Amino acid sequence: MQSLAPIALFVYNRPDHTRRTISYLQKNLLAEDSRLFIFSDGAKTETDQAKVNEVRALIKQTDGFKTVKILESAENQGLANAIIAGVSQLVQEYGKVIVFEDDLLSSPFTLRYFNDALQRYLNQEKVMHIGAYMYPLLEKNLPQTFFYRAATSWGWATWNRAWKNFNPDINELIGQFSKPQIKAFSIDGTMNFWKQMKELKSGKNNSWAIRWYASVFLAGGLTLNPSKSLIHNIGHDGSGVHSNKEDIYQVHVARQPVQFFPLELSENEDAYKAIKYFLRNRKGNLLQRMKRFITKKLS
Repeated sequence: MQSLAPIALFVYNRPDHTRRTISYLQKNLLAEDSRLFIFSDGAKTETDQAKVNEVRALIKQTDGFKTVKILESAENQGLANAIIAGVSQLVQEYGKVIVFEDDLLSSPFTLRYFNDALQRYLNQEKVMHIGAYMYPLLEKNLPQTFFYRAATSWGWATWNRAWKNFNPDINELIGQFSKPQIKAFSIDGTMNFWKQMKELKSGKNNSWAIRWYASVFLAGGLTLNPSKSLIHNIGHDGSGVHSNKEDIYQVHVARQPVQFFPLELSENEDAYKAIKYFLRNRKGNLLQRMKRFITKKLS
């Protein structure tokens, strides 16, 4: 058997989400042969401390993996700093990593997909990121997996060779974009990726994910993605660091193993069009948008 990638799981103060995420990971076919590293961030406030303690008590009971190592931070690093440090640590030691946050439910075949793809594209410099989440696309004739430009953050994997391109400096990243690149980066203006970049620069967010996508994009990299999502995000209940309460991105997780991987290292045009269509129409018509806005305010 090939050497399996270590799994990095980042947790904070959501015990119920964490319990469900671990439960689904345990049901993965390769779980018992995989090393699990759980990174527990320190409490930001005294109010958070009780929930952080609850999460830490929970993760200490985790089994079902080859090994389980818990790394508790005494101080609050924040999600971005925790992920950047944890991913950097594991790729340096193991050459690759699979990354989960505490609100991601996986298919039983998610770890297999990650490890197969990590092995298959190990020496393909252009392939820099493997994503496991995919939007609920309407196009039914897409291949089981395809290449795309954007790097998704809801369950992903990468190699040390690719992570070396990660640039955390938002000013350096922004300075490298031309106007045509901004449009391409934003999926022809259908997604607010460039807005996220500007908000990070102004201190309104501290997203590691947008900086990773920008790093991949500027390096001319590709990301591998499934046409049927292998991850369902349960964090859109208002409990997450960067998540609102919404149901736009809900999916039915694929129940079959991934058996097809593309040979041609180029973005799939049909998949790009399907994603762009979804992003352009994801919020619905004016009435649906107003209903969602009112629901958010009331909640």
